[in-house]
Amino acid sequence: MQINQNKRKQRLILLSFVASIALTGLKFFAYYLTDSNAILSDALESIINVIASGFAFYSIYLSAQPKDRNHPYGHGKIEFFSAGFEGALIMIASLFIVIEAVKRIIEPSPIQNLAQGSVFIVITIIINMLIGYKLVEEGRRSNSLALTADGRHLMSDSISSIVLIVSVGLILLTGQVWIDSVASLFFGLFLAYSGFQLVSKSVAGLMDATDDLVLEKVVQSLRDNRKNHWIDVHNLRVQQYGSDLHIDCHLTLPYYWELQKAHEAIHAFENVLKENHTGETEIFVHADPCIPQCCFFCKMGDCPVRQHDFVQDIDWQAVNLVKNQKLYEEAQIKLKV
Repeated sequence: MQINQNKRKQRLILLSFVASIALTGLKFFAYYLTDSNAILSDALESIINVIASGFAFYSIYLSAQPKDRNHPYGHGKIEFFSAGFEGALIMIASLFIVIEAVKRIIEPSPIQNLAQGSVFIVITIIINMLIGYKLVEEGRRSNSLALTADGRHLMSDSISSIVLIVSVGLILLTGQVWIDSVASLFFGLFLAYSGFQLVSKSVAGLMDATDDLVLEKVVQSLRDNRKNHWIDVHNLRVQQYGSDLHIDCHLTLPYYWELQKAHEAIHAFENVLKENHTGETEIFVHADPCIPQCCFFCKMGDCPVRQHDFVQDIDWQAVNLVKNQKLYEEAQIKLKV
């Protein structure tokens, strides 16, 4: 299943790469017809689409490679680098677009054949929107940042092209050619913001920043499938590398259980987490023995060594489970038992 998913991701990003080349050619032809600065800006930005899609294809191919001696955690982090690379290229392109727009505002030049050129831009809008939406949906389903980033880039390209068409319509209605350069200027600023967001997310991933959505999904899975002998979970750490998920935590189990029974309980605990993730999931669980203070919060009704009556259940929340502190210790302080 994992192999089929990787092949599907590679086919989609290859489609994006081929489409980007064709659409870039259409946009430059539209610029040739019109000499519009806004259309040129759109065409220059599409060159970034081509480069970014090519690099994204390589990153998805590399992230699908199995772990090896030099990469014991796999190659999934390359997708963060791919998204950051794409964001950096977008920011560089936006700088050139803004500079050219300011030059055209100061020294305007005539525009021609806008209606004909706009037809080609409309074609690129439709194709980019369809492919971009497909990439984003598949990226979310497979937890691929490279695929999602490339899809969002294509969709933002479509949105900016729609703004471009609006500006062309205003020029045709009013005859004011300065609208072309102003639209290009706003387009450049919008690209800079989009590129900055991609770079920020990339840096966060490379620095192993917590993804709150992924963490909450894992915590919700534990809450929904919680067993009475899962007395406590703490020091929970969740990291997403491409489509691979890495989880490690401490799980408190009854101290009197034999090793085989504890092993089976940990195995079942891991399976619960794996069932809710489509990609490869690697889990490390450190087993802790319960102590008498756990009895106040333990729901095991058939415990043969219980020393205290059950007092209160502990609500498992992300903010609590990530702490390197046993939940029953914190609850015990609050209840003063």
